Amino acid sequence: MTLDLSAIESLAPDQSSLKAAAGLTKASRWSGVGASRDGTLLWGACAGSGANPYRVMADLSDLGSKCTCPSRKFPCKHVLAMLWMHVDGTMAFGASETPEWVSEWLGRRRKGTSAAPAAAASVATKDMRAALAVDPEQPDDPKAAARRQAATEKRARETHAAIHDALDALDQWIGDQLRLGLSGFLDEATARCRRIAARMVDGKAQALGGRIDELPSRLLALPAGDRVRDAAAELSKLVLLARAWRANPDDPEIARAVATAETRDQVLENAATLRVTAFWEVVGERIETRRDGLVSQTTWLLNLTVEGPRFAMLVDYFPASAGKRGSAFAIGEQFEGELAFYPAQNPLRALLVRRSDRLTTEARRPWPATAEAVGEAISAGLQREPWLSDLPIVLPTGRIAVDDGAQTWWCAAAGDLAFPVTDLPDGLIRATDLEHTAAIWSNDHLRLLAAQTRWGTVHCVG
Repeated sequence: MTLDLSAIESLAPDQSSLKAAAGLTKASRWSGVGASRDGTLLWGACAGSGANPYRVMADLSDLGSKCTCPSRKFPCKHVLAMLWMHVDGTMAFGASETPEWVSEWLGRRRKGTSAAPAAAASVATKDMRAALAVDPEQPDDPKAAARRQAATEKRARETHAAIHDALDALDQWIGDQLRLGLSGFLDEATARCRRIAARMVDGKAQALGGRIDELPSRLLALPAGDRVRDAAAELSKLVLLARAWRANPDDPEIARAVATAETRDQVLENAATLRVTAFWEVVGERIETRRDGLVSQTTWLLNLTVEGPRFAMLVDYFPASAGKRGSAFAIGEQFEGELAFYPAQNPLRALLVRRSDRLTTEARRPWPATAEAVGEAISAGLQREPWLSDLPIVLPTGRIAVDDGAQTWWCAAAGDLAFPVTDLPDGLIRATDLEHTAAIWSNDHLRLLAAQTRWGTVHCVG
């Protein structure tokens, strides 16, 4: 089948899909584009609202397509945008080896069926020129603008009041747990946390509710002897976070920890957003099914160059009902990419703006650290955000050891630092010298992400 602009118009399910696709025909939204050597396959990754870009692929032999986005329209706006850019020459789809994820899709699909939805598409007029046209700005009605502003301010006041009431309920709940005893709390942690988490969600404190709902699983993952201490520490952090919100509810970092995070567009359109282009190594990934029916996918990146934050954390959520979803990253891979960081005193959470597979021979930031630097990093992190649960750090040379109580420890080679370890990665040999280690510090425990040894780098996939 011939691919031209009229063919793309006929493929589009409606005019709104074409309009949305027009907004995605920007090179900055795409990465990893390519074409098969025979020219029949196209693929690429389009940045969406989550941490991982959507994988888009199309078979030009019959205009069949696939995208990993959750849209129910077929083809979706991402597919239309990719085909559009290919026809217009907006991006060069160079011939290369077909990625495994494209080959897998090609092997599963049935020839001749993917184009069927296009035949049943709406007969309404679909015009690509109209999709590209910029809608004229309508003169704003001062009265309407004032009403919208008043409504926005009213919603903000109502939201603040709801969160304030929810935090009052949280304070009372925490006091009850301490009064009744933390041993009893641990016995009934799941039910007790579920009830107060629901109250947080009802009170517009969604992020805080999710954190409380996941607290029992975090505690149960620890050795039994550490659970009471860590329960006390976690409840203390909740108190500190609640007080911080009351003191400064408009702080974006605090609001993100209590209520909701900014949207991708809000971060990218903010002139104050920190953007860092560097070479990154994927040092860890953690995929967890939450009790609210969502799957959280957290990817940890280590900055290999000199400028910018040392770590970056990409976070994505998707429904557990959607089934297993592949990652856009391979543990251990290195790439050049631009990240946009969410506003914070110590930027960590970020969005991937663009990426390439280009490697570099330029000087890179070394992994090594000292015990003093580790202590300073932990102390500074807690001073900035005493309610932090996870803090990425780089450890100096050390090794893994096990004490008489079967507790696993990371111990510095110099003997001046030691941390208990949870979730020890498979394949990490005890007593092996770890030249450098990237890890997550949480309540005096470590979760190793990656460790460099004389035999290569060992990675932990959570």
